Amino acid sequence: MANFYLSSLALWSQRLLAAILLGGQVLIHLISRPIHRRNTLEQMAAVGPESLVIALVTAIFVGMVFTIQVTREFINFGAGTAIGGVLALTLARELAPVLTAVVLAGRVGSAFAAEIGTMRVTEQIDALQMLQSDPVDYLVIPRVVACALMLPLLSILAFITGMSGGLLIATNLYGISYTVFMNSARNFLTIWDLASAITKAVVFGILIAIIGSSWGLTTTGGAKGVGQSTTTAVVTALLAIFISNFFLSWLMFQGTGSALLGM
Repeated sequence: MANFYLSSLALWSQRLLAAILLGGQVLIHLISRPIHRRNTLEQMAAVGPESLVIALVTAIFVGMVFTIQVTREFINFGAGTAIGGVLALTLARELAPVLTAVVLAGRVGSAFAAEIGTMRVTEQIDALQMLQSDPVDYLVIPRVVACALMLPLLSILAFITGMSGGLLIATNLYGISYTVFMNSARNFLTIWDLASAITKAVVFGILIAIIGSSWGLTTTGGAKGVGQSTTTAVVTALLAIFISNFFLSWLMFQGTGSALLGM
């Protein structure tokens, strides 16, 4: 059993290293080579519009649940006027980009790993190379560009939807007026908070695309290998999102804040 776990860890480490190297290749190719526009547009459609509904449904219920949990306690402490601002800060800085990235890691990252993994085990990628088409240019970069562009847009829409869900709960269940809720959000929220959400979303999108693509490219073992690559790619992408989110939050928001001065 110990040997099994050690071998699994060694294989995962090798594939993680391959993903890091692939990230370097993507950066070099983006600088030096043209982008396949048709492939990129197709991937943007798959990442953006096809993921929109599930991202927005997730956001509205997260906003409503957060408002339910926070509003009662804030009202007990006499801070009911701060609810809209606290929800806006939480959604912009953390919940909107992180949860949208989690949704895309499960939906899009797994699809990338499965699709490219199937191409690998059926030797379609070898055929691309024989036709002198670089798999990084043809398969990986369009996915990276699509995720880096569409995930920020989805995160902003998720933020708006989550605020709408929170507003619905605050006004109808707790009697907080629309004006008080929105004024609180405007007083708390800054351009930097929205910029941080966009920055995080871009980073998360790049991680999801590179990890999904890399795990697909390193797939072996037929149909069973494709299934394993898909599962491991999603788990690795989730870990990458949470770990990178910590470091990004630490860089962007370390020290004492001043948002509550707007109360």
